[in-house]
Amino acid sequence: MSADRAAAETARAWPFEEARKLLKRLGAKPPAKGYVLFETGYGPSGLPHIGTFGEVARTTMVRRAFETLCDIPTRLICFSDDMDGLRKAPTNVPNRQMLEEDLHLPLTRVRDPFGTHASFGHHNNARLMAFLDDFGFEYEFYSATECYASGLFDEMLLRVLERFDAVMEIMLPTLGGVNEERKETYSPFLPVSPKTGRVLQTPTLERNPEKGTIVYAEPDGEIVEVPVTGGRCKLQWKPDWAMRWAALGVDYEMFGK
Repeated sequence: MSADRAAAETARAWPFEEARKLLKRLGAKPPAKGYVLFETGYGPSGLPHIGTFGEVARTTMVRRAFETLCDIPTRLICFSDDMDGLRKAPTNVPNRQMLEEDLHLPLTRVRDPFGTHASFGHHNNARLMAFLDDFGFEYEFYSATECYASGLFDEMLLRVLERFDAVMEIMLPTLGGVNEERKETYSPFLPVSPKTGRVLQTPTLERNPEKGTIVYAEPDGEIVEVPVTGGRCKLQWKPDWAMRWAALGVDYEMFGK
């Protein structure tokens, strides 16, 4: 055993404590996929900032501590939630009026106020990657838009549809801070309107697991049936997070409360 590994086994620094817990949970052996997957998340509704850096830096510290403890290969995914609808226009960008006009569109369909990329989401993703590259982080970039559209998440989305009631039983108690109407209208699925392209917060009126579809009402009252797969729907953030762990095989991700 190397001196570094021996020291890592007793080090009291927080990254080593986290790494030891992870190694213990894995039974000190590689997962079936052959590597341990670390993940960080980024919401590109705004420009990358020190908090973005901090999450990647802390996760990398744990990753490096883990690599010191054992010989199991590791990967790090930096995941961008760029399919989220734009909820409000940030104050630190140009052409805010343009962003106001694009509210609730997926971030990769919101026009880029800087005029340099295909969308606001693409602009912020590029800024994120340049930011991380400048500091020498080793990571793989994943886009929610691409993952949903490519079908990478389809299997898990169908599983969420099949287990809709079980998901609701878990989710509804976590909505304690919102009003009762919100609880009554909550659905883990957010359809992307085929009419407007906007991400809709709307109740699920019918579920058809055998067809892989849900039924909902458009803001104008039209009843629409859409597949939950292929980028036609996305999940609310908490179910999305869990779905992503299952779909990608994530072993470690930090979170705050």
